[in-house]
Amino acid sequence: MTETAPTAGAGTLDCLLEGLAQGHIQVIDLTTPLTPETPALRLPEPLTNVIDLSLEEVAAYDERGPMWAHNNIHVGEHFGTHVDAPIHWISGRAGRDVSQLPVERLVGPAVVIDVSTEVAADPDFLLEVHHVKAWEDAHGKLPKGAWLLYRTGWDQYGHDEALFLNADETGPHTPGVSSDCARWLAEETEIAGFGVETVGIDAGAGFGLEPPFPMHHFLLGNDKYGVTSLKNVNRLPATGTCIVVTPLPIVGGTASPARVLAFVEASRA
Repeated sequence: MTETAPTAGAGTLDCLLEGLAQGHIQVIDLTTPLTPETPALRLPEPLTNVIDLSLEEVAAYDERGPMWAHNNIHVGEHFGTHVDAPIHWISGRAGRDVSQLPVERLVGPAVVIDVSTEVAADPDFLLEVHHVKAWEDAHGKLPKGAWLLYRTGWDQYGHDEALFLNADETGPHTPGVSSDCARWLAEETEIAGFGVETVGIDAGAGFGLEPPFPMHHFLLGNDKYGVTSLKNVNRLPATGTCIVVTPLPIVGGTASPARVLAFVEASRA
């Protein structure tokens, strides 16, 4: 089939649709599929955890529904790939619930900072301000309204909850962000949100930082958002990606499972 060039004077959306149709723009799914075995946060007693996914069959082409099948979904807000809203954390308790997140901040540029080599050597690796500034020296200032995606390589463990949580007698060991960097990202940049491949936006040992779980504290307290348990971030370029983050608009919700899609020029994927 002969490919046609975009029509002269075509609008931006026309160019996007034509790029998708011709395969010049690739859609990459960054979402972890939801199953009862999807790794989830496991807080120690007496703290409580959200429930894992389960499906309750309502009808299956039978007397309960002869021409259809449907289920009830039982799942916690913070399960699998999910978006944290400000009211999830005490520092953002007066802020937005997940239904109130401005849609224009859920669609926009995404940039990737890759520390997978450092994390391979140290699973407790913490991102520091100087790492982000070095990235900016190479790629330019973090764009306004961008989602900063933190590539650690951790999604390689997503098939096994024990590996994914990486906990021992001292607690979980997964990469995250230092307190200073968390504050800087929240207060000194214009990003919309922060995305990770791990179970949460803080390090596994984040409770021991000051304040505890600083990404939750600073990011959500400054009306910025988090998205967790991403996959396929390794397929994205450092810049030049458009991201679409789609939480359910749960009124009063502190979070929601989400489908996260990235639009990338095929030549860069």
